[in-house]
Amino acid sequence: MILQAVVLCGGSGTRLWPLSREAFPKQLLALDGAQSMLQVTAKRLDGLANEAAAIEAPILVGNEEYRFLIAEQLRQVGVKPAALVLEPCGRNTAPALTLAARVARAKGADPVLVVMPADHVIKDGAVFQQAVARAAELAEAGKLVTFGIVPQGAETGYGYIRLGERLGDAASVVERFVEKPDLETAKAYVESGQYLWNSGIFVIKASVWLDKIAHCRPDIATACGQAFDAATHDADFLRPGREAFEACPSDSIDYAVMERLTADGANHGEVVVVPLDAKWSDVGAWSALWEIGDKDASGNVLAGDVIAVDTENTYVRGERLIATVGLKDTVVVETADAILVADRNQIQKVKDVVGRLRAENRTVTNLHRKVYRPWGWYDSIDFGPRFQVKRIVVNPGGVLSLQMHHHRAEHWIVVSGTARVTKGDESLLLAENESTYIPLGVTHRLENPGKLPLELIEVQSGSYLGEDDIVRFEDNYGRAK
Repeated sequence: MILQAVVLCGGSGTRLWPLSREAFPKQLLALDGAQSMLQVTAKRLDGLANEAAAIEAPILVGNEEYRFLIAEQLRQVGVKPAALVLEPCGRNTAPALTLAARVARAKGADPVLVVMPADHVIKDGAVFQQAVARAAELAEAGKLVTFGIVPQGAETGYGYIRLGERLGDAASVVERFVEKPDLETAKAYVESGQYLWNSGIFVIKASVWLDKIAHCRPDIATACGQAFDAATHDADFLRPGREAFEACPSDSIDYAVMERLTADGANHGEVVVVPLDAKWSDVGAWSALWEIGDKDASGNVLAGDVIAVDTENTYVRGERLIATVGLKDTVVVETADAILVADRNQIQKVKDVVGRLRAENRTVTNLHRKVYRPWGWYDSIDFGPRFQVKRIVVNPGGVLSLQMHHHRAEHWIVVSGTARVTKGDESLLLAENESTYIPLGVTHRLENPGKLPLELIEVQSGSYLGEDDIVRFEDNYGRAK
């Protein structure tokens, strides 16, 4: 048997603002440990290989906008994916899995796919792998397997799975999938012992998924097939045909296939559920991190330099020293450019905050102060009318695009490392403590030809300083227009 992880990297996680932003979503954040949720998910099957099962490199399906962040995070933890599929637009999980299954079958193999969202936390990895091993045997036999989370209480934020006929000790036939209930219904579900939370994690053989999506949603299967046939390779990325994929209907794995196969008693044992009790969370809100976090004697989860006085059942996370006094059931999250303070029991309303910020066109919904780019990163450390100051770090070998600006001039001062600067027809090398000036309208480029990071301070001045005032002529990362 061959097992292959499929990591679904979509989603923006706005309920985890201000740490999660549209340009840096929650799956790329290290919310429960030193590694990001994407990194942990990509390595979640490590060590599972045995005499009966081989593990293939994972297939990742993600948003084109995050491609360099995803690739860099995988490189940091030594994961070389079998494919990194870039969706030109979001079409939910059923098309994403269909593309991944096509990739898995492209060379004739037919692996069992372990389909995992990149933004889940599973604290007990050993228990998860045991459940995967059980599920894989069922999937190899042609079953469509999902994991059902053993409920920890009456939760209204999850869908539920009603258990049908038992298949030994390891699984049950799915009687039906149930939408998110109200509180009283959720209590009845949990008390009955016949329901599990719907995890959104699946174990399905690649050929079985392709057969079922073609049967249940031929429109999705056809559009994804056309997009895959028109795919192009760009460095380490696989780009499906844009026109075909944009025409694909949007639907989830549950709605497109699993619920159709179980509706009105139609399931004759092909859709099954394996119980999972591995300290799972989909991290849908800050309160979820409080629930799964390691608590002090007062029930607090504290991340960072925090002093908590007379504080109970509170989640505090920040980059600077945070002191709390007399708080109870509260969430405090601090970043370089925003602070959230909320009642833990009303934390879902963070989405309303994000909605207001979007309506006001505030950049804090999209970007952090520190912004990662394929060549390195920059941090906007100060700004005011007609000026902005950035700290810029360019990785060894990093090359910014050949570009110009209509509305701003730039001054560059090298703090450490060596900079190669193209300025119009001129090319020059700058060492530590040297500087140059880029006039408005002049074509320019910055490179790091050295083996150490290049750090510099950039001072912008002009009538408009937005990031959209960039005209790219050449770019190593496919961004020139």
